Amino acid sequence: MTWTTDNQKNLMLFSGRAHPDLAQAVADELGITLTPQTARNFANGEIFVRYEESVRGSDAFVIQSCPAPLNEWVMEALIMIDALKRGSAKRISVILPFYPYARQDKKARGREPISARLIADLMKTAGADRIISVDLHTDQIQGFFDGPVDHMHAQGQLSDYVRGKYGIDNLVVVSPDSGRVRVAEKWSDALGGAPVAFIHKTRDPMVANQIVAHRVVGEVEGRTCVVIDDMIDTGGTIVGAVSKLKEAGAGDVIIATTHAVFSDPAAERLANSEADEVIVTDTLPIPQEKRFEKLTVISIAPLLAQTIREVFEHGSVTSLFDGNA
Repeated sequence: MTWTTDNQKNLMLFSGRAHPDLAQAVADELGITLTPQTARNFANGEIFVRYEESVRGSDAFVIQSCPAPLNEWVMEALIMIDALKRGSAKRISVILPFYPYARQDKKARGREPISARLIADLMKTAGADRIISVDLHTDQIQGFFDGPVDHMHAQGQLSDYVRGKYGIDNLVVVSPDSGRVRVAEKWSDALGGAPVAFIHKTRDPMVANQIVAHRVVGEVEGRTCVVIDDMIDTGGTIVGAVSKLKEAGAGDVIIATTHAVFSDPAAERLANSEADEVIVTDTLPIPQEKRFEKLTVISIAPLLAQTIREVFEHGSVTSLFDGNA
């Protein structure tokens, strides 16, 4: 339950109720146990949290994923942080594998909120000293929090899997839009300099989750295409991209993404799509009814555990990416 170093610091790991399997996997990687706690909802929906052991002076790490219902899990994280602060934890690091409200990172039109900034402010007000997250929707979110933000990347785990299964010959890395070409270029480096293509598309700012794919820019005929993105929500965009690639003569088409949001009808769309494999991580829980035959789930727990270890021991988080983060 605690991990003590020579200078008598105590690492304590706490899990929200949103994704306990991931928290347990991280604890196993670290060789520690999750701190026991009581967490429940009152009849009117209020959340109650109490830790069963003293947290005084601890280096506390709170893991909370934010699947649907997202707002409930955000609130639970805030209450957990507050309980740690009032319990005299020395430092509180919040691990949000999937950063909530990340798509609301700027104003597209007047009178709109910047909700991703609001989340950062709420975490800080509750008592968080540090935020750790994986593949933020945009890099600028790092600047929203008044404190250290460790922006981790799942590309290493995902690209290692792709390289091991498909090799690096005849690959093309495909960005789902022109805005993610730079991310695609990093993937290209990881896959032996594979060429990059992208899907030209348009988005209607008045309609959520609706994007129209127009054409493929780049040479994909006869090649194995790796379509990369940070998340899959309803799946319409990524499935449309796969169809465009097949129309352009692509061979196998693989989807690789970090966050499997999988709002309905994403699982059905992906299962019935022309994609040959869908590779995701477990930053979010994926219930059995949303799993399908060509879905591969890669654990993010080793990366989170390494990050916790580096933060706790005042090491270099950047070193986890060989200096390229």
